[in-house]
Amino acid sequence: LFAIFAFATCGGYSGGLRLSVDCVNKTESNLSIDIAFAYPFRLHQVTFEVPTCEGKERQKLALTGDSSSSAEFFVTVAVFAFLYSLAATVVYIFFQNKYRENNRGPLIDFIITVVFSFLWLVGSSAWAKGLSDVKVATDPKEVLLLMSACKQPSNKCMAVHSPVMSSLNTSVVFGFLNFILWAGNIWFVFKETGWHSSGQRYLSDPMEKHSSSYNQGGYNQDSYGSSGGYSQQASMGPSSDEFGQQSSAPASFTNQI
Repeated sequence: LFAIFAFATCGGYSGGLRLSVDCVNKTESNLSIDIAFAYPFRLHQVTFEVPTCEGKERQKLALTGDSSSSAEFFVTVAVFAFLYSLAATVVYIFFQNKYRENNRGPLIDFIITVVFSFLWLVGSSAWAKGLSDVKVATDPKEVLLLMSACKQPSNKCMAVHSPVMSSLNTSVVFGFLNFILWAGNIWFVFKETGWHSSGQRYLSDPMEKHSSSYNQGGYNQDSYGSSGGYSQQASMGPSSDEFGQQSSAPASFTNQI
């Protein structure tokens, strides 16, 4: 879903601005100059005509800049991230046994997750810089500076409508959110690879050996104690018999009396 929001807000954008040039001779004026631009933001190919305020001559101009590389890279990463997320979801649900077979699935998943995290960071940063250039190139004040008629104080040039960049700002936000999401998911995929459990098993082996040796020592002490108790009970037997024999002596003496 985050990938869909990222490429939809960027790849589906189309906007524009409107300018007006009011010449001294009103018949030469143009109060509604519309300049439209859209994804992939090859602004140097966006052309428009403006009056020169010197007769009926028209001046053909174009916007400056080209942010298509960063925009297309950002959208490409978002589309492939969406497709991989969809495929991984199907594998998680329906092919869990094959996913865990020979630990290949988690290993491949871990590598791809790390790669996409890096691509999201690079793509979002590049598109943020590209969007900044688009905002400067489509600023009505900057566009008015390109017109020769606006350099004459007698002519009045002004911006009627500025482009709305809210969806493009949202695309940058979703780009960095995708980076946080994929980077955080690295830990959970790492746990599926088995490296995490093998590390814990390696740490627990010395503890198990230490505890087993301690239990063996306790067993020897218990056995020693039991043997000691047995010998004590054995030694008590003869003393009780002797005591019985001694107690019978006074009885025979009374019989003789």
